[in-house]
Amino acid sequence: MAKAISGRMPQFSFPASQRLKNKREFDLVQRCAKKLHARNFLLLVAPARHEKSRLGITVTIKVDPTAVGRNRIKRCVREIFRLHQAKLLGAFDIVVIARQNAPQCSFAEIKKQLLGALQHHGYSA
Repeated sequence: MAKAISGRMPQFSFPASQRLKNKREFDLVQRCAKKLHARNFLLLVAPARHEKSRLGITVTIKVDPTAVGRNRIKRCVREIFRLHQAKLLGAFDIVVIARQNAPQCSFAEIKKQLLGALQHHGYSA
């Protein structure tokens, strides 16, 4: 197990305080965000207004008409964020928008695309 610099274990939780929840928060991010393009996702990254990074996810019915499919994509994105939030180089508000072929992606493909886009633009180590 990895230890943090202070000697404590890093926290890998995803509390409600780290979620973008309402339209107003999503709109604020959209206004001042930088767009990062991945094959099946669009990431909007803006400087956080809080001390910790927060995540919002959008998966529309056009992407997958079934709730099961949309929820699977959201669970995968949340898990990737939860496990890798400590690697972010600063505090950011991130909105992940799923594109048309996202339902066909495996967990490993989603992880590769999201982390690759963040690393390529210097938001993650």
